[in-house]
Amino acid sequence: MLYLYLDESGDLGFDFVNKKPSKFFVVTILVVRGHEANRLLINGVKKTLRRKLNPKNKRQRIADELKGAKTTIEVKNYFFQQVKDLDFGIYAIVLNKRRVYESLVRKKSRVYNFIARTVLDRIPFESAGLKVEFTIDKSKSKPEIVEFNIYIRRQLESRIDPAVPPNIYHIDSKEHCGLQAADMFSYAVFEKYERQREEWYDIIKEKIRFVSVYLPGKQK
Repeated sequence: MLYLYLDESGDLGFDFVNKKPSKFFVVTILVVRGHEANRLLINGVKKTLRRKLNPKNKRQRIADELKGAKTTIEVKNYFFQQVKDLDFGIYAIVLNKRRVYESLVRKKSRVYNFIARTVLDRIPFESAGLKVEFTIDKSKSKPEIVEFNIYIRRQLESRIDPAVPPNIYHIDSKEHCGLQAADMFSYAVFEKYERQREEWYDIIKEKIRFVSVYLPGKQK
């Protein structure tokens, strides 16, 4: 069984004149193989929250989720030590937003869906087994969720055995530790390209299976 968790870092703002959007937008899919690995990954997130962010003697303000942008490198490293021996891989596409065609700037959901599909293209589904669960942070409107599900389900069904049912879930990351793990890893990729900071990326690079900068019309 494969568990897929999708998270993004950065934003899809394109007004570089009047505002300060991120230069890059990253879509990351965390792929976990097997029920036991998934269970232990979730436990690793919970343990990090309990021991590092919400210790018994410092519970004046409870942290309800792990966030890559708000977590120190010490806590990030602690989390990785809890999960590094599990069977999972990290796949990501980095969008250089300044290179996006003007015609696509107003079609953000289409850009997002295309990048998500491009990441999926890189994931080997041979070990999917009997089931694929794909979980995304719930941030879309209902029409966008429907559009995303139709688009991605078509892609998944073209890649896996017809007997393997792909299930797609949209869940608030505060309610799912798998999404929080994906957020932690996605931020490592984002931080490397957006700010040229690679400390967290270097710690997790053994688990990175694919990262590519996407430019319209080509990749490198």
